Amino acid sequence: MEGGCGAGLLGGPRLLTRLRAAMRLRHYSRRTEEAYVGWVRRFVRFCEMRHPLEVGERDVERFLTGLAVDGGVSASTQTQALSALVFLYDAVLGRPLGLCAGLVRAKRSERLPVVLTRDEVWAVLREMRGTPALVAGLLYGSGLRLLEALQLRVKDLDFARREIVVRSGKGDRDRRTMLPDVLIDPLIRHLQAARAAHERDVARGSGQVELPSGLARKYPAASAEWGWQWVFGAVREHKRPGTGERRRHHLHETVIQRAFRAALKRTGIPKRATCHTLRHSFATHLLEDGYDIRTVQELLGHRDVSTTMIYTHVLNRGGRGLRSPADRFPVPAPAVGRLHPFRQPRLLPIPPTRPT
Repeated sequence: MEGGCGAGLLGGPRLLTRLRAAMRLRHYSRRTEEAYVGWVRRFVRFCEMRHPLEVGERDVERFLTGLAVDGGVSASTQTQALSALVFLYDAVLGRPLGLCAGLVRAKRSERLPVVLTRDEVWAVLREMRGTPALVAGLLYGSGLRLLEALQLRVKDLDFARREIVVRSGKGDRDRRTMLPDVLIDPLIRHLQAARAAHERDVARGSGQVELPSGLARKYPAASAEWGWQWVFGAVREHKRPGTGERRRHHLHETVIQRAFRAALKRTGIPKRATCHTLRHSFATHLLEDGYDIRTVQELLGHRDVSTTMIYTHVLNRGGRGLRSPADRFPVPAPAVGRLHPFRQPRLLPIPPTRPT
């Protein structure tokens, strides 16, 4: 029994095995797969280990309503749980769910993304070193998501065209984005060291990486080719379950996340920023520079331009580039050595200037 969910009715395959197979058949991402499996486990336990075919829409309503009322989850979390159960009943069990008329929906909150100023981005990047600094530079300079940056293959970098090809991004869509000139030399040096390490691995019979679905069978030797290697490979190799083959995974997200948090703390910037904040800052600063929102949408890989429109609310001052009427007060010059109460010093790394 996998994760507490027993075999299907009439002695069929285990429920979660069928669920995973259905998602892999449709090329769902591994993260979506793990999320859906987790929600199905919780639902089965909520129903006291009864098979989902033995319960119905009323139990689904009670489960989802309990998440919102008792669990206090966000609207997006409740929607993800609903999507998992809809997929289970529709694609796995062949019994589509009816309308959940009695479902209590979690309240959807409107939140603006946290955005760093250019000075703040520079302050954080200056505090980072090595591979984490290079990855963070791509998050801000190319607008990548963290996992997109870590899953880059060597062949996805086009130095001649100054482009990065993002493969199987969110929604399993490919896209192209810019490769900043300032990162080209550091990336080349990083790849030179990575290639030397890869050649040593190949010489001792390893140097392989996981390939996208189907390619490993079609091109069995491609897993050791340089072009398929991760740009940011993990330090240590792991043994593949079942075969015992030594493989190298890409760098784990937590390595970059810890380095970013430590750098942010050293700068003293009070914002609740994460690695994803660098992507928000990339989009906002492009719009501040006058680039078309459709262009920014394509670079970010948003399916709908309404998603990109969120960044128009955090531009410049006051969210819309406006000037407060308080800034027009005829205020006399402050005394030497004192800051005007309306003027705050800029955050590190630029020290506060003496007012004139």
